Amino acid sequence: MVSRFEHPAGGYRKIFETCEELSEPLPATVTGRIPSFLKGSLLRLGPGLFEVGDEPFYHLFDGQALMHKFDFKNGQVTYYRKFVRTDAYVRAITEKRVVITEFGTFAYPDPCKNIFSRFFSYFKGVEVTDNCLVNVYPVGEDFYAVTETNYITKVNPDTLETLKKVDMCNYININGVTAHPHIESDGTVYNIGNCMGKGATLAYNIVRIPPTQKDKSDPIEKSKVVVQFPSAERFKPSYVHSFGMSENYFVFVETPVKINLLKFLSAWSIRGSNYMDCFESNEGQGTLFHIAKKDPGEYIDLKFKGAPIGMFHHINTYEDQGFIVFDLCAWKGFEFVYNYLWLANLRANWEEVKKAAMMAPQPEVRRYVIPLDVHKEEQGKNLVSLPYTTATAVMHADGMIWLEPEVLFSGPRQAFEFPQINYNRYGGKNYTYTYGLGLNHFIPDRQTCEFTDVFFLLTIVAAPGSQRPAYLLILNAKDLSEVARAEVECNIPVTFHGMYKS
Repeated sequence: MVSRFEHPAGGYRKIFETCEELSEPLPATVTGRIPSFLKGSLLRLGPGLFEVGDEPFYHLFDGQALMHKFDFKNGQVTYYRKFVRTDAYVRAITEKRVVITEFGTFAYPDPCKNIFSRFFSYFKGVEVTDNCLVNVYPVGEDFYAVTETNYITKVNPDTLETLKKVDMCNYININGVTAHPHIESDGTVYNIGNCMGKGATLAYNIVRIPPTQKDKSDPIEKSKVVVQFPSAERFKPSYVHSFGMSENYFVFVETPVKINLLKFLSAWSIRGSNYMDCFESNEGQGTLFHIAKKDPGEYIDLKFKGAPIGMFHHINTYEDQGFIVFDLCAWKGFEFVYNYLWLANLRANWEEVKKAAMMAPQPEVRRYVIPLDVHKEEQGKNLVSLPYTTATAVMHADGMIWLEPEVLFSGPRQAFEFPQINYNRYGGKNYTYTYGLGLNHFIPDRQTCEFTDVFFLLTIVAAPGSQRPAYLLILNAKDLSEVARAEVECNIPVTFHGMYKS
């Protein structure tokens, strides 16, 4: 008999367990009918190695990057996976220990080195991880597996071979870039990251990478900064996971979750420190909303503010009748949600998982609206006149405009996260539907997906304990009815993001 206290997804701990890569693609067992036009690949990234030798990784974002691929051909499906040969992975496997400090795991000095070489290794500078476990996206004709540092890793999407490590700092003024760029129909890529601005003050740069070049040169070499957003604190940039882009504007949400740069720079000389030690919250800041024109890039110096939220994923951003509408997966308050994503928490028994989630920030899907035409004489009244939303924007006496959102979805400890829209058709435009992953007290138990071009949803489902413990599920995007599934006889660990490559 199943305990009434068990999580509905059953053996959820299995998705946080190490698995082996495959030497060749596995044929999947298909139920239903794979659409005949489906001829591409579903690519996904996530952690696949959760310990090295006797040394465990401690945080959800520490496990070494594993790339997954479901291939579709003639109604048949195969599954393949391979570890990305990053420096972090190769050195860990070679030395049988954690060599490069990850998000929540400190890399201790090599015990075989003497005291003097260990001492001097502290002063060689910060060794930033290239563990690209978060997402994969195209740049020109190439594909890159990425995390949120300055390193991106070029991969072959057909063989999953690792091709080369690229340091974005060699091309633009940026300390790191997000794993969530915006990509236009011609292949132009936009991204954001923090940087050193004017007068040794931190700022945030929007970067543009052009599409495929006629001379076949690398588009990354022609990367340019489009526009710069100011930082509310000189040496403490906000954590940035994604940004919004409509047809003509960028939207940047500056949350109260901060990276203490002085802590960050000194962390590598303090025994046991990692990236997570460098985060703190500015409890009095609230949330600041910035906008800029896209072409030509120009920061619009209006002050928009709201109650404190944590935020990782923008859903969509569009313009309508003189307003910018943007939808977010928000977490209420100023506390950093990643504090609740330690693997020990996620692997705990279900009652402990629930107890921890009760103390965490609460998730909400929110819609905010920014007015583009603002006049000082309109103090005290709601500047939003769109008929279909309850979101408001009210100007205060000091010229600051206070934003209150419309709540699109809210369920106690039930998050709608990792959102997907039909991006090729509706990215940056007024839209109706979004799809995502249901998190039940931080544990996934509903779907996340990638779109095909003809409105089918593709998602990987973990079913630990079954004869075939994982499968690819194809759903009709209109009514979420099952079209087909392709089951494989191996566990698939948690994945974060990915893409459908046609």
